[in-house]
Amino acid sequence: MIRRENYLKKIRPFYDNELVKVILGIRRCGKSVLLQQIIEELQNSGIKKEQIISINFEDLQYSEIKDAQALNDYVLDKVVKSKRTYLFFDEIQEVDSWEKAINSFRATLDCDIYITGSNSRLMTGDLATYLSGRYISFKIMPFSFAETCLYKGLRREQVDEELMMEYMKWGGMPQLLQFENENEKRALLQDLYNSIVLRDVLERYKIKDVGILNRVLEYLLQTPSQLFSANAVSKYFESISLKISTETLYNYIEYVTSAMIIEKAKRYDIRGKRVLTRSDKIYLTDLGFSAIANTGKKTEIGALLENIIYNELIVRGYQVYVGKTRQGEIDFVATKEGQKEYYQVAYLLATADVVEREFGAYKEVMDNYPKYVLSLDRFDFSQNGIIHKNIIDFLMEL
Repeated sequence: MIRRENYLKKIRPFYDNELVKVILGIRRCGKSVLLQQIIEELQNSGIKKEQIISINFEDLQYSEIKDAQALNDYVLDKVVKSKRTYLFFDEIQEVDSWEKAINSFRATLDCDIYITGSNSRLMTGDLATYLSGRYISFKIMPFSFAETCLYKGLRREQVDEELMMEYMKWGGMPQLLQFENENEKRALLQDLYNSIVLRDVLERYKIKDVGILNRVLEYLLQTPSQLFSANAVSKYFESISLKISTETLYNYIEYVTSAMIIEKAKRYDIRGKRVLTRSDKIYLTDLGFSAIANTGKKTEIGALLENIIYNELIVRGYQVYVGKTRQGEIDFVATKEGQKEYYQVAYLLATADVVEREFGAYKEVMDNYPKYVLSLDRFDFSQNGIIHKNIIDFLMEL
């Protein structure tokens, strides 16, 4: 397994810090391995094995730790007196009232705490309540394209469009890279998908009409990079003799977002400099899930590339919005540390009309922040201060 240096370098400054380190991400995206890599770094720095207590709550040997009291009892029994303790709890949402135990450890032990989670109980809004603001969170994604190439041992000159298309189809779930056979890949993704839907959606929200949820999910998985309109989607389902209320649709969107299957990008009014509250755009956390949806609808390559760039910007630590202008949209407005960048994403700049559409999207953007057009073209189309980059070159930068 590769070292996920992009995340480790963000977490390292908080080693031995009183803040609880919270690592969030969809199931099986590599959080457990990241915890192990942190443990290895701490041990290499001189921390003894007996100072470390590590529990994966999906491991059957810890199945009896069901609530905060049981967790508290287990940890106190393992703590080495007079030495700092390092606590690692993987998928802690499986423990009832886990936050009570964490707050107790923080108050009574000399400890450094790391936790991971995969659903809405560990989303930032709840953490402020659970942990009284004494935490820092890190969002972990499936393998980026660059990480996938690193896993395969490939240098930039060995990476081509064929590998890009493979990543576009199967995504970056780490376990998937162990398989070459397409049937095995599909089976793994299906099992993972079923696990997420069952444990983080159906069980948590007590959904009884599984068929309706599956149809909504199939629709979302086959239409990435699209603005979501509950009214339009409701009418679509009505056209195929399936009645789903807009309220149900909004609820299901929140449920699958909380399970981290999808991401919602808000729209940003570039001229008015304000975030708009309607018409979020939907992106998949991992494109591999679209490969197992059975609607038969073929997704355009441009939409898949747009989804990949959205995820890449998230990995790089940007807050990402969809830009709105008076005449149309800019794919992404990415902000970080007070700086801003703009991105347009296209498959190929194959005609003069496409070039004009992608570069012309910036006509109403009058500021001096960097503006990019990304495509799979190898020829450099940069013009009028707008930078054109090959998508593979962009993804391999870091």
